[in-house]
Amino acid sequence: MNRYLFVIDYQNDFVDGALGFPGAEKLDGKIAAKIRAYGKGHVLFTRDTHFDNYLETREGKNLPVKHCVKGTYGWQVYGETAKALEEVNAAAIDKLVFGMDVTAPATAEVLPKHADEIELVGLVSNICVVSNAVVLQSKYPEATIIVDAACTDSFDKTLHEKVLDVLEGFQVKVIGR
Repeated sequence: MNRYLFVIDYQNDFVDGALGFPGAEKLDGKIAAKIRAYGKGHVLFTRDTHFDNYLETREGKNLPVKHCVKGTYGWQVYGETAKALEEVNAAAIDKLVFGMDVTAPATAEVLPKHADEIELVGLVSNICVVSNAVVLQSKYPEATIIVDAACTDSFDKTLHEKVLDVLEGFQVKVIGR
């Protein structure tokens, strides 16, 4: 079976930086353990990636908090998760919007050709995790898509719970609830 783990935007700015929130740091050990369990060749990770003109973009006008500027500390992956990603030589996907662009040449190059099962963990559940679950479900329509609720979270606990329900509504398997 072709199983893959996608770690979504577990970056410093979403944990303890510009858009960080209490509790996000508690996911670190659990995410790192999953990465190590999946091992080499089965882990990919996304980085929310912005530039100095962020506040001039559509997203920046709606969320006027400069974050995840490429090359900064806030853009880097957080803690033990960063170490685990390096250990398994995980493939990086820099994404400019909430969901990855699977047609972008750099992204298409690292995506698996076939997947039976895809698990997502990371931040933020009601924004980038859900966006990427939808993108991956479209890219791999026959794969089982899984979101581990114990390895994702949000600054808004109500939206977090609601998005887990929405994910189940479009046939994503939610575990760890």
